[in-house]
Amino acid sequence: MSESPFNLEGLPEVQAGAAQVDITPPVGTSLAGYFHDRVSDAVHDPLYAHALVFDSGGERIALVSCDLICIVRAITDPAKELIAERTCIAPSNVLISCTHTHTGPNTRVAGTHIIPPNVEYLDTLPELLASAVEAACEDMFDAVLVAGRQFEDEFGSNRLGRMRDGSEVFGKDQALGPAGTIDPEVLALAVRDHEGTVRAMIVNYAMHADATGGNQISAGWPGKVARTVAQVYGEQAVTVLLNGCCGDINHHHWDAKRIASKGQLRTDQMGRAMAGLAINAVEIAEPMECEAEIDARLRRPEIPYYTRDEDAKAEVDALRAKDEPTDRDGFIIRRFDEWTHDGEMAELTVQALRLGNMLFIGLPGEIFTDWGLEIKGWSPAEFTFVAELANDWFGYIPTSDQAHRGAYGTQPTLSRQLDADGGRQMTDAVQVMMWDLWEGRD
Repeated sequence: MSESPFNLEGLPEVQAGAAQVDITPPVGTSLAGYFHDRVSDAVHDPLYAHALVFDSGGERIALVSCDLICIVRAITDPAKELIAERTCIAPSNVLISCTHTHTGPNTRVAGTHIIPPNVEYLDTLPELLASAVEAACEDMFDAVLVAGRQFEDEFGSNRLGRMRDGSEVFGKDQALGPAGTIDPEVLALAVRDHEGTVRAMIVNYAMHADATGGNQISAGWPGKVARTVAQVYGEQAVTVLLNGCCGDINHHHWDAKRIASKGQLRTDQMGRAMAGLAINAVEIAEPMECEAEIDARLRRPEIPYYTRDEDAKAEVDALRAKDEPTDRDGFIIRRFDEWTHDGEMAELTVQALRLGNMLFIGLPGEIFTDWGLEIKGWSPAEFTFVAELANDWFGYIPTSDQAHRGAYGTQPTLSRQLDADGGRQMTDAVQVMMWDLWEGRD
């Protein structure tokens, strides 16, 4: 039996349970992430649903991170219903998010897609996610919570460039410089039992998981984080990776460097480094001493969808007129022509969970960095873990000004589903929800 590194006297009474379930699709499943079909030909490393449950005073919350590119309510709602039936954890108290690996399956069936979904596989996901939470609930233990933070600003860069005319592009060719910032904060939470064993880790950092490439199924750098944590603390250590607001960030450096910028070498390097930062954060931190109060809010604000206008129609017509349109051009044209949401309202799922001096925020899409920074900047909590790609998916959600500047992530119907001001409305709703939760209002 190991010895706890902490004096446990007077610490809050809280229980936790952790488990992970293999959710790897069969080889031959197409891989999502790019504008061309890649049929998987091997499994480099498996995909998992990682589940972590907390209990304090009879109240429970659950965090589930999935090694998937995104997730939709057609999967999460049935999963939460099964979780409620089997564990009595209310759907509002379960946050399901994705690591955003670009070497996993397409998880969206509805709409226009280049990447064919494996529908039979997707049908199994609600049961698999529920089984992960159920297994976590069956292995609850008295826990010590140790949260810490580090900072990392060398992993990559803001992938959008500002041009001389005020427009923005994907990349840096002829750009004046990066069009936005990054979020350098690394948040980590170690969950130890009273004997001192690390049973779970939460790691929160904002970075696209698309460094790996190729045709092999892989969890990317988030998977390497989980494997590295397990190598350090033991196979019992389950890592819940919450990817932050990284809709405009990726693993490439803005300036050329000798260090690898893509492929498996880059993936492993990033995973080891992030695991090291998270381990450092919790190894030098003090355990949480405040009451481990648990509460949760889930709201569904209505925000306008994008509505097609004459300017957008003119841009698409210019693609139609090309002598040799690319496959991507054809996809853009189809997405525009088949858009069905003009004048409609979108029902977004936004979520906030409280655990003592921590908040966990769930947002439904690929969120530009500034929105995550704004949420954290106005949060009442000492530690605010923001997870994008949670519970549902509404494409990219850029800042209100960047939505008009033309870069990838802002282009309507192709990558943006909401009105240009949708991100502000979503973020405002989250701010109100955080403070309602913190101050005990319904």
